Amino acid sequence: MTIAKQWVKQWAQQWASKLQLAFLALAGALVLTACASPQPADYAQEKPVLDLKEYFNGTIDAWGVFQDRSGKVVKRFTVVMKCTWDGNTGVLDEDFTYSDGTTQKRVWTLKKDGNKYTGTAGDVLGQANGETSGNAFQWKYTMLLPVDGTTYEVQFDDWMYQMDDNVMLNRATMSKFGIELGEVLLSFRKRD
Repeated sequence: MTIAKQWVKQWAQQWASKLQLAFLALAGALVLTACASPQPADYAQEKPVLDLKEYFNGTIDAWGVFQDRSGKVVKRFTVVMKCTWDGNTGVLDEDFTYSDGTTQKRVWTLKKDGNKYTGTAGDVLGQANGETSGNAFQWKYTMLLPVDGTTYEVQFDDWMYQMDDNVMLNRATMSKFGIELGEVLLSFRKRD
């Protein structure tokens, strides 16, 4: 083997090793980033302490927007929620009105077990699972989202933060196959 061929072979082996190390470092960084996601326990000391049965009881008004992944607002809406509880079972009856004049209804049935919640709704696949801690509530579920005659299964990572007795803020990220599609931002106000 000529010196030039040996040098090329050594160079290729060195770069292959460097690429493998770079790939492993990137994979490790992605794993660490995924592990670094906020958890409900991160908010354990935040006040006021969120009690979903207390907050989501009575009539609540909400104002929201849906932003695509570029940040552009593509839909605005309002919601009127009528919320009731019977023991540890709650019903959140939501009426949406969109800026284009269309309407939608969603009725959640929630089950409380300590600081953990499960929920079902007609357009939710399976069961939603959530947990409160401090002033925060995290809620994960798969929604059946109709778009132009096709229904997509979209994952929601939904966070709510109680600000005071009447106001709660909500940020939900939507994704499919781990790729973020957009966000829903809402502000809730409980009626007196």
